[in-house]
Amino acid sequence: MKNILEDSLLAGSTAQVTILGLPSDKYSSFLRGAADGPPAIREVLFSPGGNLWTEGGVDLEADGNLSDLGDVEFTDNMDHFERIEASVKLLTTLGKRPIFLGGDHYITWPIIKTFSRSHPNLTILQFDAHPDLYDEFDGKKDSHATPFARIMEKRHVRRLIQVGLRGITGHLREQARRFGVDTFEMRYLSEKPDLRLSGDVYISFDLDVLDPAHAPGVSHHEAGGMTVRHALSIIQSIDSKRSPVVGADVVELNPSRDISGITAAAAAKIVKEIAGKMLESIKK
Repeated sequence: MKNILEDSLLAGSTAQVTILGLPSDKYSSFLRGAADGPPAIREVLFSPGGNLWTEGGVDLEADGNLSDLGDVEFTDNMDHFERIEASVKLLTTLGKRPIFLGGDHYITWPIIKTFSRSHPNLTILQFDAHPDLYDEFDGKKDSHATPFARIMEKRHVRRLIQVGLRGITGHLREQARRFGVDTFEMRYLSEKPDLRLSGDVYISFDLDVLDPAHAPGVSHHEAGGMTVRHALSIIQSIDSKRSPVVGADVVELNPSRDISGITAAAAAKIVKEIAGKMLESIKK
């Protein structure tokens, strides 16, 4: 990790917003493959077939705006949790605003455990088809279906808001009530829901929040989801002065299930608009 992160950052990168890949799918259920997500997102994000301007007019290629630190290396026999924690600690110590590319959704748990130390009144805005609040899944406490239960039971954030939900069990509803989660189910979701955000915001974007027609490249298809435009509208509606976006992750891209790079393209677009929203608050 020292070579991947410290050498890159200390070599003179002045960018405020940094991309770091966390290609871990050790805690996936049903299908693995999300570990291949980061390079697939980068291929679209930095393709000469597109550009790095956001819809709001921010040039991400301009000096000091965005840097890509590559991927943290993982093996199955290492402690992924500790490795992710160390990565996050370094980035926050250096005052960066990170966008983490997953990887499965389990990565959000060690990210937030560390990130919340420098942002004690954090709100998580989670885009997801599933609440990922299981107390345990398939008999395991550590799973991509459990990270937000771990985060909330340890009180690492002030508030958790979940938007786009549509794969909810009775247990998950009980867990949401237990932890006081603000849930916006897809069947009731307006174009720009009143999220009442305030203070620092961390966006956790699970690509399965999108309808499979827009994002087939995920392991758990759940019909009836968002369009890409709907998701972008919610992100773009965040008031950067009142609610600065200080960190984010984009997770659960499974390239082996993608069709013509549709999901990777959606993920890259989401990354661009989140980065633009981060820079908007920095430059205010």
